[in-house]
Amino acid sequence: MNKDLYIIENFGVSKRAVDIVNAAEETVRGTFKSLEENAEINQLKVMKAFSDNRVSERHFVPTTGYGYDDDGRDTLDKIFAQAFGAEDALVRQQWVNGSHTLATMLYAVLRPGDTLAAITGKPYDTLEEVIGIAGEDGNGSLKDFGINYEQIDLVSGEPDYTAIEKLLKEKKIHAVMLQRSKGYGWRPTYSSKKIGEIIKFVKDISPETLCIVDNCYGEFVDTEEPTAYGADLIAGSLIKNPGGGIAPTGGYIAGRHDLIELCAYRLTCVGIGRECGATMGFNHKAYQGFFMAPHTTLQALKAAALCSAVFTGLGFEADPKPEAERHDIIQSVKFDDKDKMIAFIQGIQKGAPVDSFVNPEPWDMPGYQDQVIMAAGAFVQGSSIELSADAPIREPYIAYMQGGLTYESAKLGITVAVDNILKIMK
Repeated sequence: MNKDLYIIENFGVSKRAVDIVNAAEETVRGTFKSLEENAEINQLKVMKAFSDNRVSERHFVPTTGYGYDDDGRDTLDKIFAQAFGAEDALVRQQWVNGSHTLATMLYAVLRPGDTLAAITGKPYDTLEEVIGIAGEDGNGSLKDFGINYEQIDLVSGEPDYTAIEKLLKEKKIHAVMLQRSKGYGWRPTYSSKKIGEIIKFVKDISPETLCIVDNCYGEFVDTEEPTAYGADLIAGSLIKNPGGGIAPTGGYIAGRHDLIELCAYRLTCVGIGRECGATMGFNHKAYQGFFMAPHTTLQALKAAALCSAVFTGLGFEADPKPEAERHDIIQSVKFDDKDKMIAFIQGIQKGAPVDSFVNPEPWDMPGYQDQVIMAAGAFVQGSSIELSADAPIREPYIAYMQGGLTYESAKLGITVAVDNILKIMK
């Protein structure tokens, strides 16, 4: 069977779209090889953590009620900590998404009168109301609790070290927050090593300042996480990379043991912390998802590299470039045209395994200041490690694609998206 003919006949795309994607694929074969090498290292680290912690079937047994003495839950924490090079970790299904996990981390370590500084520019959109730089007063934001906020914007995509130094010397900064991924911005995603360099700069000036990292979309892309380079805390979502497309919900926080204890107190309550929390069958999927995570992340990275090669070839600006090193699973494409961006998002949806018949439209998504259009044909609702794409409806009309449980299915989605764009460009 000829696969190209099958795609053309069964998915209604043009031969030109198929040819464009196939030609782009040949240009990124070398990139695939380096991504595969990193994935193998990460898989070995996960295997070592499973082996050292003697994972067995008993760790998958569900608990109910209080969840006391849930060995599966407690061992999962140890596995995450070991694989991420951290003293301790907290992995729970009670976190509904990455923003919830990050908010727990912030509320856990900050107290009234403290100052939080975002030193890699404005945080991701959904944290604006958590911090209190958007939304109404009196809603329980950090601002409402008397926590001050400073922000240092990037300069040409790089941290403004002069401004960071000035701030640390002039004010007592309890914690700095770094965002690894670009979010809804147009800037480089930082490697764990780069984040480590920023952390060292901060600690050399103000050793007591906590360095906390929004690690969403970055897990298992580098061979080390920011905790291995001095981050006090990192946090992320299990429906992104570390859940491997299998975990149905949840999040993690990893880092210093004393700070993890504070996060546990914030998750439940002081005095109970991590000792309670029934898992009700969650452990099995969390373990299996973490085992699959390095391989699944590889599929997403290969899809991102292909997307970059395809749309760069069509004359659009893409970040990262096809041959560039990658430090998260997100691929940005700048369309400078609302209709083309929407056509791209809708094309990705048509290539998804779930709800391929749905035609997404912009809507007022909770937590965002602009309307957002999102393609998310996933087995787990909102899962970013599955093929998805989203964009705020604002200039310069940048779409952000990520995920793909298999490279082959993601390639199909990209092909359908290309065909949509070609129809507009006629």
